[in-house]
Amino acid sequence: MVVTSSLPVVKLQGNIGKITPTGFARQQNCKRLLPNRSISIEFSFFCGSPLLLPSSCSRGNDAGAEMAPPRMVICVGDLHGHISKLESLWANLQAALPADAFAAALVIFLGDYNDRGPHTRRVLDFLLALPARHPAQRHVFLCGNHDLAFAAFVGALPPPPDGSPFAATWAEYIDNEAHEGWFRGPGHEEMHVQGRRWGGVIKERWNPKKGLPYRGSIYDAQPTFESYGVAHGSPDLTKAVPEEHKRFLHDLIWVHEEENVPIDTADEGQIVCNLIAVHAGLEKSMDLNEQLRVLRTRDTRVPKVPMLSGRQDVWNIPQDLVGKQTIVVSGHHAKLHIDGLRFVIDEGGGYEDKPIAAIVFPSKQVIRST
Repeated sequence: MVVTSSLPVVKLQGNIGKITPTGFARQQNCKRLLPNRSISIEFSFFCGSPLLLPSSCSRGNDAGAEMAPPRMVICVGDLHGHISKLESLWANLQAALPADAFAAALVIFLGDYNDRGPHTRRVLDFLLALPARHPAQRHVFLCGNHDLAFAAFVGALPPPPDGSPFAATWAEYIDNEAHEGWFRGPGHEEMHVQGRRWGGVIKERWNPKKGLPYRGSIYDAQPTFESYGVAHGSPDLTKAVPEEHKRFLHDLIWVHEEENVPIDTADEGQIVCNLIAVHAGLEKSMDLNEQLRVLRTRDTRVPKVPMLSGRQDVWNIPQDLVGKQTIVVSGHHAKLHIDGLRFVIDEGGGYEDKPIAAIVFPSKQVIRST
């Protein structure tokens, strides 16, 4: 079954330099959960990191103690500065889900916390307060392309791993500088290209792909500046953003990999899979190992990370994972799309009239802010 809620599609731009396509074999990492069976576990490796894989199912009558029930997993789509929607979604999650399961859930936020909506500052305050409000939950905060650009502007982006300057990221897109009105104020000399694009002033006033006016820059960053009490493009934003917000932006991860995630299926009952959460998706034509290296190390040498900002080329599960029973979940695309084990959870897209959505595993229940 394929479920898609459609909004405009934007053409992918940019690449990741020397990443080239290649194939490799991986053992299947998902087994069916059957009644009265226990699962024996073996160590294997998934994309270069140790991973516990279910290797076989045996009859459970003599298997000893039963396995603990798996933790509920909640994946929350793009927030884009909409605090009222976030508060409504959180209340709806609490009301719709069993209290004990919600209290202990793994909650993965899929990125893009800022821009477009009016209350980026309050959204970040809400997220920062969650561990104290829900101490038994586990919270994961992914980096979206908007968050990377925000972090770059305020000096919170992790430095390139080889010590190269952020200015080295400009060359690939330098022909767009004048049209996109890149930021040229104090500090721009040492800024990642996405920070300059984010804090700039785009010449065009109308975004034909969205059918809406641009708000300040190509990223629609003006509301984020204003949520901190400064004008769009002002270098004073760096001083206005609290240190705890800068730490939050600095610490955002680019990918989350989770093992033993149960999911209900129509044909096979409940199965337990690996899950990869990444803001936009995984590139279909690039080596998966190299993609995950870039994501795991947060390689800020890359001018534009396709896995955080791509469109068509990150829409499907990459060939290296086909048949491996790995859930791939993302936001970013301004759509709600479910196709097998590929989940795109961004029904809102930052649009004022669209809800924020979340999906719950294993049930695949979609819960909205409305």
